[in-house]
Amino acid sequence: MPANATTVAGMGSDFSVNPEIDDTGEFQRQQSAFRDSGARPEPGRYHLYVTYACPWASRIIIARKLKGLEELLPMTVVDPIRDARGWRFLPGDPDPVNGFAFLAEAYELSSPGFSDRVTVPVLWDKQENRIVNNESSELLRMLNDWSSEGPDLYPEAYRAEIDAINDRVYDGLNNGVYRAGFATTQKAYERRVAVVFETLAWMSTLLQERRYLAGSPQPTEADWRAFVTLVRFDAVYVGHFKCNIHRIADDPVLEGYLRDLYQHPGIAETVNLDHIKRHYYLTHPMIDPTGIVPVGPELQLDGPHDRERLG
Repeated sequence: MPANATTVAGMGSDFSVNPEIDDTGEFQRQQSAFRDSGARPEPGRYHLYVTYACPWASRIIIARKLKGLEELLPMTVVDPIRDARGWRFLPGDPDPVNGFAFLAEAYELSSPGFSDRVTVPVLWDKQENRIVNNESSELLRMLNDWSSEGPDLYPEAYRAEIDAINDRVYDGLNNGVYRAGFATTQKAYERRVAVVFETLAWMSTLLQERRYLAGSPQPTEADWRAFVTLVRFDAVYVGHFKCNIHRIADDPVLEGYLRDLYQHPGIAETVNLDHIKRHYYLTHPMIDPTGIVPVGPELQLDGPHDRERLG
């Protein structure tokens, strides 16, 4: 066990300690275990398991919506409240495929003896009765390739810039807030929170001159990967993960950018702030042992953004 292993419900191989914390108090995210890919499936072949609470799953909910894949790819939402048994299915939205009570059963069926943390999203193959892929970055590309409907989320002309942006935003922001929030030493926390706000400053500067991160005329996967963290930032990461140097609402450029993306057709319905807040504040007792979910903040996501002037 790492010297600074921390009790974390729903994280770690036995759900009692977190092996993703190293000896310096740094959070080191585990690698996704299922990485198969494939062409567009026939209807009825695949099923998607997600939660509105998780930013990684939200990427895929957004892609499914934008690419018009709702009929091809049915989706089940797990309970945002996760205990030592992991992600569970709600009585009102049960697992329609195998009748699982917990998503861990899908992992065990796919890889007997699986002992790492159970994550979402999960793409399930109903014919082969196994997980195809649980890596959101790969699922994002798969769903984009499966449909010509809607925007191309990974246009060829912008791929090099999208890849470079993704790398920086993932390390500094998407995963950065977790590395700050789950740090178990002051030094590790301060190091990681500094990177978060360096990344936000870089994004703000970039977005002063362009409407979207890659300079494309429409949002690409780089924008949606950033969006899922930005939309949670003021509601969760400022307080819960101590990323409180400033809010997104305090930066007019980032706030306008966030509003612009949120107001994109179909996106607001992929954001469930109740699920988001209840998940974070009720499933990380080592960070918030009281389990009190904040009433606020009041977000102004429907406000004017003035981003059209950038093209």
